Formats: sequence, C-alpha cells, structure tokens
Amino acid sequence: MTMPPRLRKVALTAHVTSSVGWLGAVATFLALAVAGLAVQDTLTARAAYLAMELTAWLVIVPLSFASLLTGLISSLGTTWGLFRHYWVLIKLLLTAVATVLLLVHLQPIGFMAGVAEDTTAALASTDHTAVRTQLVFDAGAALVVLLVVTSLAVFKPRGLTPYGQRKQSALRVGTARASRNLEVRRTDTGITRQRS
Repeated sequence: MTMPPRLRKVALTAHVTSSVGWLGAVATFLALAVAGLAVQDTLTARAAYLAMELTAWLVIVPLSFASLLTGLISSLGTTWGLFRHYWVLIKLLLTAVATVLLLVHLQPIGFMAGVAEDTTAALASTDHTAVRTQLVFDAGAALVVLLVVTSLAVFKPRGLTPYGQRKQSALRVGTARASRNLEVRRTDTGITRQRS
C-alpha cells in the first residue's frame, strides 16, 4: 500500500529533517567530546561534558528514534518498500544498530557528566582518560555511520533482495495479464488496435 502523494511528502520531510538533525547533533557532540578531551581549561571541559549529556538526552536520542520511525513509515508507504531493496534494508539496519548503541553509550556520557558536576574530582586524571577518549571515538564512529546512511539514501544503489525480485516478477506478471485482459475486452467489443 502506498501513501497518497501529499502524505508521502510529509513523511519524507519528517524523515529527512530528523535524519539531518541527528547527523548535525552528533557532529556537535563530537566537537564537545574533542573539546572535553583536548582543552586545558577545566571549566570549559566540565561545561563540555555537561552539554554532551544534555545534547545526548534531549536532542540525539529523540532524533534517532524519530529518524528510525519516520524511515519505517516512509519505506512502508512508498514503492521502495522495506525489504525490496538492499539499500533500504541496510539503511534500516544501520539506523537501528546506531540507535541501540547510542542507548548503550549513554552510560559513559552520564558518568563523565557526573564527574564534571563534582567540582572536587580531577577531570583530567588518567582514571578518566579512557572514557573521555571513548566518547570521542564513539561520536566519530556514529558520524561515519550516519554519513553512510545518508549516502545510501542519496545514491540508492541498485540491487533487489530475493523478496524484491519475487515482488517485481509478480508485478510484471500482473501487468502482462492486465494488458492481455484489456486487449481481449477491446476485441470483444469490436475495437481493434491498429498495428504500426
């Protein structure tokens, strides 16, 4: 079942907006993670980790779920389908995995925000270097995944899944039958098609 054109455009607009917003929010998060790791000013580093927690919970998490949901709606309501093309399926899987990993990585984000709130804790201690480095790495990896997902959506590489091949074959057979039935009806009513 495909959506009416106007509804399809609304769904696509919501999907593109949430996906691009997610990409931008992760880029911002990466900048904050790099600042938290690299700056010498303790106040700036503390502010970066506190901002990272807010950005993750209030911007990145909602946008990731919105992107996943609107992507599902858009694929199910268009001729692309959810399981017909490899690029749609890969995009769905990458988005779902990225969303799950985001939820897993909220723990180290919260940990560093807690350290940043505690003004007696040494933010730059070697105890926290691994977590701070992990936040930079995770944000960079997430950005790469989101760029791959965006590229798949733009380039739409060819390739039908086995399910998509069966659906396409069934559509061709149905179209051929409908065409033959129309030809039979035309000849039954005395209307003949001119041959060129």
